[in-house]
Amino acid sequence: MLKSNNKFGKLNYSKEKEKMKKIFLLIMIFTFTTVFGFVQSEAETSIQNGNSLYQKGDYDGAVKSYESVLKLGFESASLYYNIGNSYFRLNNLGKSILNYEKALKLEPGDEDVIYNLRIAQARTIDQIQSVPKIFLVEWWEEAVTSFSLSGWGALMISFYLIMIVSVGFYSFTRSGKIQRLAFYLGSINLSFLVLILILFISRYNREATANFGVLLAETTTAKQSPNDQSSDAFVIHEGVKFEIEESFNNWAKIKLADGKVGWLTESSFEGI
Repeated sequence: MLKSNNKFGKLNYSKEKEKMKKIFLLIMIFTFTTVFGFVQSEAETSIQNGNSLYQKGDYDGAVKSYESVLKLGFESASLYYNIGNSYFRLNNLGKSILNYEKALKLEPGDEDVIYNLRIAQARTIDQIQSVPKIFLVEWWEEAVTSFSLSGWGALMISFYLIMIVSVGFYSFTRSGKIQRLAFYLGSINLSFLVLILILFISRYNREATANFGVLLAETTTAKQSPNDQSSDAFVIHEGVKFEIEESFNNWAKIKLADGKVGWLTESSFEGI
C-alpha cells in the first residue's frame, strides 16, 4: 500500500511539474513576443523619423535615426542605402561608400545602390584600377556575387522543392506521358540544383574567408610593416575599398584592387 501511495504521489508531482513548465513556456513566449513587437515598432518609428528628417534636409538627424535602428539589431539593404544617401549629402564619402557596400552585401543586384555607389566612388580622389582577370574567373565571380548567401539559399530550396514534386509525379502517376515529362523536368532541375549548390558553397566560402573594408580617414599612409616607424608603402584617401588579409595588434594588412599591399591602423577604416 505504501508503495502504491508513493507512486501516486510522484505521478501527481510529475503532472504538476509539467504544467508549471508549460505555463513558464507560455510566459516566456508572451514576453518575447511583446518585447520583439515593441522593439520592431520602435525601429519602424525611427525609420519613418529618419525619412522625414532626410526630406527636410536634416541629414545629421536622419543618420542618427537610421543608425539607431541598427543598434536595435535590425538591418536591411534599404536601411544601409538610406544611411549611405544621408552620409553622401553630408559629403562623407567614406561612410557613404561603406554603407552602400553593406547594402550590396545583402542585395547584390540592387540597381539603385549600384548607381549611387558609382556616383560616390567617382568623387573619391583615388581611382584605382583593378588587376585584369581571366574572363572565366571574372564571369564566375560575378555569378557567385549576383545573389546574397540568403538569396542563393532560397533559390536552392525552391529548386529542391521542384525536384521533390517531380519525383512525386514520376513515382505515383500511371500516365507514361506525365512520367516522361516529370523525368525530363527532374533531370534538368537536378542539374540546376547542383549548380546552385556549388554557387551557394562558393558564396559561403567567399563570405567566410574574404574580408573587405573602406577607408574612413581623409588621408592615410600605408606602411610596409605594422608599426609607425616602418617605411611608407603608399598613400590612399577616403572611400577606398580594399581586402583585409590579416590583422596584428591594432594593425591590418590590406590589399588594393591594383595589387598593392600595405599595413593600416584599424582605427582608419571600417569593415564591410
